[in-house]
Amino acid sequence: MITNEKPEFWETAFIDKQEMWGFEPSKSAVLTKDFFIQHSVKNILIPGFGYGRNAQIFIENGIEVTGIEISATAIALAKKHYGTTTTIYHGSVTDMPFDDGKYDGIFCYALIHLLDDHERQKLISDCYHQLSDGGYIVFTVISKEAPTYGKGKFISKDRYEIFEGVKMFFYDRESIHAAFDKVGLFEILSINESQPFFLIKCRKTKA
Repeated sequence: MITNEKPEFWETAFIDKQEMWGFEPSKSAVLTKDFFIQHSVKNILIPGFGYGRNAQIFIENGIEVTGIEISATAIALAKKHYGTTTTIYHGSVTDMPFDDGKYDGIFCYALIHLLDDHERQKLISDCYHQLSDGGYIVFTVISKEAPTYGKGKFISKDRYEIFEGVKMFFYDRESIHAAFDKVGLFEILSINESQPFFLIKCRKTKA
C-alpha cells in the first residue's frame, strides 16, 4: 500500500545524499514560524521531519516540536546536528497517530503530494484529529504550475511518476478546496521555493 513513503526509498536517499537540502529552513517554514508565533502556538507536530532543517527555526523561537520520520538515517542526522531533546517518532506518516497528544500547530512540508489518494485523505484526517481546538495546520504542496507537471508516467488524474520511486500529485486551487475545505481551510498562498508550491492554512473550529 505504501508507495513514496516506503522506508527503503527514503533511507537510501538519506544514506546517499545526507543533508540533501542544506541547513537553511524552507521559505514555507519561515512564513509558518511567523504565523505560529503571531497566533501563540506553543507546540507543533512535523510529519516528515527529515533531518530537522525546518524544525530548528521553530525550536529557536520557543516552540516545542515533535516529529515523525520514516528514515532512521535522517533521525540520526537530526540528533547529530540539533541535539536529542526533540521527540521524533520513527515510522511512516501513513501509520499515524504515534501518540495521543494534541498540538497547537502542525506543519507538513512537501510530503502529502507524495502519497496516493487514500493516504492523502488519511493524513489530512489524522492531522486534524491531533489538533487542539482552535489549532492550525499548514501544508505545503506542489502546484500544477511546476515544470514537472504532466511529465513522466501518468498514474491518475494530476498524478505522475516523475522518476522511478517518486510519484507526485499536483494541486490546483480546485483540488485544494476539495481536500481541505472539510478541515477548516481559510487561506491558500502561492509560493515559489525550489518549485511552485501552495501554502495551505486550516484551522480547527473550537468545540
